[in-house]
Amino acid sequence: MAAGQVVLLRSSLSSLGHVDGGADTVVAALRAVLGPGGTLAVPAYSPQNSDTSPQYRAAVAGMTAEEVARHRAAMTPYDPATTPSSGIGRIAERVRTLPGARRSAHPHTSFAAVGPLAAAVTDGHALDCLLGERSPLARLYDLGAFVLLLGVGYAKCTAFHLAEYRRTGTPPRRSYRAVVADARGRRWTEFVDVDVDDGDFARIGADFERACETRRGRVGHADSRLFPIRSAVDHAATWLAAHRPATPS
Repeated sequence: MAAGQVVLLRSSLSSLGHVDGGADTVVAALRAVLGPGGTLAVPAYSPQNSDTSPQYRAAVAGMTAEEVARHRAAMTPYDPATTPSSGIGRIAERVRTLPGARRSAHPHTSFAAVGPLAAAVTDGHALDCLLGERSPLARLYDLGAFVLLLGVGYAKCTAFHLAEYRRTGTPPRRSYRAVVADARGRRWTEFVDVDVDDGDFARIGADFERACETRRGRVGHADSRLFPIRSAVDHAATWLAAHRPATPS
């Protein structure tokens, strides 16, 4: 990782071992390496705003119909400025809350970024494009970003999701719903998009590492990897075309 780069980070603070200052220290160190010309991006997902997410199904498991109705009524609409991220880790959440950070508009799969290209990364995130061509992942690809896996493995490599949209054939699709707020007030919105699935990302990553050059190292107690997003996405698209069935175009 070098000054001026654009970096997509996936991370686990606990994997690093004890860090004085916690996530604040890690984010400050990353930004110091990138310098004032660098941009740091993270996923800032919020599955708690969806009733089609595994998190929602777990939350309502065992509830009565009346309890489910109360739970749904209490679900807070997505707000890029205030909705916390979930399941992405403390380092990513700290990036989201930094002064000057930008966040994309998607109620499920937003990204946050800080740095001079933050707006270029986060603007224009379409509702019916979780992680595809009209999402920050495609903007990061266009910008030639690097991916930094800090204490997490390829199973958490968000960049591979873009390859799900780029493999040959037509990827399977499904409906998604989220609670949002707009000029019409609080409401549920539904859209159809690719049925994203990270179940084989660890296998993709192992194959990618055998075929492509990556930089590996230790940060604290954590194994870390750094590699170009374009190499990762291109390799994953080829792998998926060969290993996942797709609906013919």
